[in-house]
Amino acid sequence: MIGYLQGTLKHLDAATALILVSGVGYEVRISLQTYYKLEGQREAALEIYTHVREDALALYGFATSQEKFAFEKLISISGIGPTLAQKILSGIEAADLADAIANNDTRKLSSIPGVGKKTSERICLELRDKLVFPEAARAEAAVPSRLSVDDDVHSALVNLGYRPRDADGAIEAARRQLGSDAEFSAVLKAALRQLTKS
Repeated sequence: MIGYLQGTLKHLDAATALILVSGVGYEVRISLQTYYKLEGQREAALEIYTHVREDALALYGFATSQEKFAFEKLISISGIGPTLAQKILSGIEAADLADAIANNDTRKLSSIPGVGKKTSERICLELRDKLVFPEAARAEAAVPSRLSVDDDVHSALVNLGYRPRDADGAIEAARRQLGSDAEFSAVLKAALRQLTKS
């Protein structure tokens, strides 16, 4: 089993990273949270979860051990496979996910594309005491800022099928229109209006 990869980042997009290690290229599936951390880097070091099925072998990569831990907890729930778990972690950071579960915030979870009301209730029920991070890990992950709101909007737009570059342009336009204090839903609505103009 591959548990960790470190090497040259040959290719990166919002869903995959190609990491070259000793002449071998490993295609690793990543969330948007990991994508943001790898963007602009030449080297990559990822914790890996190797998913083996009868007909496939897939590598899932994580920039932090917290994200990998959250992924493993999510896929332990019946009905949540690696693809959906990765999508959930694209829409919410691991520490925020743990907070949402602790507070039984099903509304926050069901706002992630692909997660309905029933799935969010099941996540809260099954992971209530299982997805807990030490305070140090939370402090490291928690930097609430305008950037984190923009990142959440960006992640929502990419999950809806827009290209990362188009999403960036729409968010910039939305910020010019709304100012720097606007919240997630206002920025998302304004960005969507920009994208659907054409």
